[in-house]
Amino acid sequence: MAESFTEDRFYWRLPFYIAGCGLVVMLLIYLCPSFDMLELLYIFIGMPIVCLVLLIMAIVLAFQKEWRHSLSILLAMALYCGSSWLLWRSSMDIRPAERWLLHSRTYKAELLAQSCSQDGTLPHMEWDGWGGFGSDTVVYLVYDPQDALRAAAKGNLPGRFKGLPCEVSRIQRLESHWYSVVFYTETSWDSCTY
Repeated sequence: MAESFTEDRFYWRLPFYIAGCGLVVMLLIYLCPSFDMLELLYIFIGMPIVCLVLLIMAIVLAFQKEWRHSLSILLAMALYCGSSWLLWRSSMDIRPAERWLLHSRTYKAELLAQSCSQDGTLPHMEWDGWGGFGSDTVVYLVYDPQDALRAAAKGNLPGRFKGLPCEVSRIQRLESHWYSVVFYTETSWDSCTY
């Protein structure tokens, strides 16, 4: 006999479905070119609206004495907020890895098609960025044939490194010889001297 949704029971799948939806939305946001604005809209408008709706549902169910159902919705809200927060905190690692996973062949071909630099800098191209209102941050895709940036990426060390003209705040290894290099805000490859 089919169970009625109105009986008071704890729905174990509901919290995971709602948290999963939050994760999918965040991952889709990281694929968009204007991810920084979408991320802010999601965190400051979308998440509060979803949480408010879930909270109202939990309160209504609690007044109807459906305690277990109400508890499953509260747990769903907590998992949704927690998973979205964790993904937001890891966005500097997730966004480059996600983009690289989906489009690395295109990026490699585009970068390797460029002419070689004669000034001693590593082959690079502008790859990503965020900001606005006079405080832009630029991320470069860098090809390092000697893999000399590997130690800096592994140790998550900021600083100056051979082949890079500016001090960097973060280097992430995408795969062997390929790196995502984040310069400090308002710094570009051409604004520094090697």
